[in-house]
Amino acid sequence: MQDVTEGGCHCGALRYQLVGDLGDVAHCHCSICRRVSGGLVVTWLTLPRAGFRWLAGEPRCYVAPSSCSRYFCGHCGAHVALVTTHSPDTVDVTVATLDHPEQVRADRHIWVGSRLPWLHLDEDLPEEDGESL
Repeated sequence: MQDVTEGGCHCGALRYQLVGDLGDVAHCHCSICRRVSGGLVVTWLTLPRAGFRWLAGEPRCYVAPSSCSRYFCGHCGAHVALVTTHSPDTVDVTVATLDHPEQVRADRHIWVGSRLPWLHLDEDLPEEDGESL
């Protein structure tokens, strides 16, 4: 049996379901994620697109010049997911929007060349200057 997990935006207008392994989780330090999220780091869960589906609502989409389509709630603004042309068969979901984000744990840092020098988070995890997976 595969893991089934749900999540959604802050206001509840968007709901989604994930089916599959929740083991590919990374803290992203890129400046793009910081700007679109307003946060210091975004923690992403990556899984095959076939394992993701919207349960409720219609997300807004921002197609960024960096080859990413970012999906967010048009009501509360929560950044929920992204799909990139570099890995079109996967979807990245923001861990913060999971109903139970405590059930997953990051396994690495990505885009560490952009990390804020004063930010210290999960310093025991492996680091990548880009994203290898």
